[in-house]
Amino acid sequence: MTFTRIAALAATTALTATVAFADAHADRTGWPESFTVGTGSQGGTYFGYGSGWAGIVSEVLGVSGGAEVTGGPMQNMALVHTGELPFGMTTMGPAAESINGTNPIAPGLQMTGACAMFPMYQTPFSITALASSGIETVADIPAGARIGFGPAGSTSDTYFPQMMETLGVEFERRNGGWADLGGQLQDGLLDVIAFAAGVPVPAVSQLEVQTDINIIEFTEEEQAQIIEAFPVAAFDISADAYTTLEAPARSVSMWNFAIANCDLPESFVYAVVDAVMSDNERMVSVHSAGRSTLPEFWDRNTVMMWHPGAARWFTENAGATIAEDMIYSAM
Repeated sequence: MTFTRIAALAATTALTATVAFADAHADRTGWPESFTVGTGSQGGTYFGYGSGWAGIVSEVLGVSGGAEVTGGPMQNMALVHTGELPFGMTTMGPAAESINGTNPIAPGLQMTGACAMFPMYQTPFSITALASSGIETVADIPAGARIGFGPAGSTSDTYFPQMMETLGVEFERRNGGWADLGGQLQDGLLDVIAFAAGVPVPAVSQLEVQTDINIIEFTEEEQAQIIEAFPVAAFDISADAYTTLEAPARSVSMWNFAIANCDLPESFVYAVVDAVMSDNERMVSVHSAGRSTLPEFWDRNTVMMWHPGAARWFTENAGATIAEDMIYSAM
C-alpha cells in the first residue's frame, strides 16, 4: 500500500525538557529512532489532532515523529495491527469491528495487534428535523422517512442507520455532504438529518439561522438501548451549542482513541502517554479537540486490549482499575 508521507515532522528543539525527561526515563531499550502516527485525510480532525500529539511527543521525548495521511479509523487499525505503523487513531466502532474480524480491509482477520493507548475526544450523534414537520422525538419519525446520514461510508453512515433500526425506525437512506443534506432538509427533500460530527455542526447552525428546527434528543430508554447495542457512551449536547436548545439534549457519542502496536516497548508507550496526558493545556493549544484528552476518560475504551505501558500509566496516574484480562500480554 502507498500512503502520503507528510513532511510535518516536529523539530526536537526543547533540549531542557527532553534531557529532564530522559533522566526520569533512563531505560530506552528497544525504543525506535523515529515514529509515525496514522491519522486520516489531510485537513480533517484526525490529521490535525494526530500531527499535534506527534509533535508534543517528539519534542518531549527527543524522538523524531510526525503524522501520515491514511484512510482513517479502519485503515489505522490494520496498519497498527500489522506493525506497518507504530501508532494510529481510531474510534470504538471500527475498533470493535476490526477485533471481531469484520474490518472491510481484511475480512476475517482479527486485528488484535492494535492496543488502546489514550482517550482523545468524542464524536456525538445528533438528529435534526424542521419544526414544521412536527417531529419532536424519535418516536415521531414516520415510517419511510427520508433520512440523510452523511457521506457514504462515514462514521455517521455506518452506525446511525443501525441505531435507527435498533430503535424501530423505518426509513429511506440518503447520503451526501452535510451542507447539501441541510439544504435538502430545508427544501423538503428530506425529513430528518442524522449527524455524527462535532457540535455545533455548521450545517445545523446555518439551518437554525434560516428556519425553525427541532434538535431531537433520545429518551433515557432509547439512550440505554443504543449504549447496550453499540460501542458508544452517554453524551449531552450542551444547551449553548445551538440557539434552538433551551436545555442539554440527551444523546450518545463514540470515543476516539490513540492506538499503539501491542508489541512496542512498554517503557516507550508509557513515556508517550505521559507526554500527552500530563499537559492538557498544551494538547488543547495544538488542537481544540484536546479538551477531552483527559486521564479520567480512560474507561471510555470498552473494546480494545490496553497496551501494558498505557495501562501502567493510567493505573499509576489516573487511579484506573484495568482488569488484567484487558491488558495485552505477548504470552
